[in-house]
Amino acid sequence: MNISLRSLARAGLFIALAVSVSVLFRFTATLVPFSLLPLVVILSGLTLTPKESFLAMGGYLLLGLLGLPVFAAPPFGGLGYVLKPTFGFILGFVVSAPLLSLILRRPKEWSFWSLLGVSLLGLVFIYPLGLLYLWVIMKAVGKPLTFSQVLQVGFFPFIGFDILKAVLATVVAFRVQKRFSKRG
Repeated sequence: MNISLRSLARAGLFIALAVSVSVLFRFTATLVPFSLLPLVVILSGLTLTPKESFLAMGGYLLLGLLGLPVFAAPPFGGLGYVLKPTFGFILGFVVSAPLLSLILRRPKEWSFWSLLGVSLLGLVFIYPLGLLYLWVIMKAVGKPLTFSQVLQVGFFPFIGFDILKAVLATVVAFRVQKRFSKRG
């Protein structure tokens, strides 16, 4: 895998952003914590190349699995986090960002509404994996949830806020796109 210094720097910026929003804005009162990470994930998919966005979200995941306290809920990091019911959402982040970026490779410039549609599609990539993982882990630890309970715990409290995060990511990405298209 050939990676330029520029790509590493761009991915590193988003790793730092992901770590920052995870560490500075922790809301863990429920089984599934509120997080600003979907904003960062979608923004990385809208502004980075597929390789860069994969490196950014994969790098965030790797830092957490290595034990750095970067995840949103206790124990905040380590290999044991794989057994947390919310780990599937993190896997969804790693999948979503590069997929969004792949979708955006053509055309060069997108309308605001097209970018918004792609941003919302990012949530479609995150939620199924996260919710399925939540259901599987809860069943594995002897606390099975029905489909309705999984939605009540991991979807309904968050989807409205995540749509707002997708809109915010779209606004930022659209402005970045306009700014760079004027320069080029």
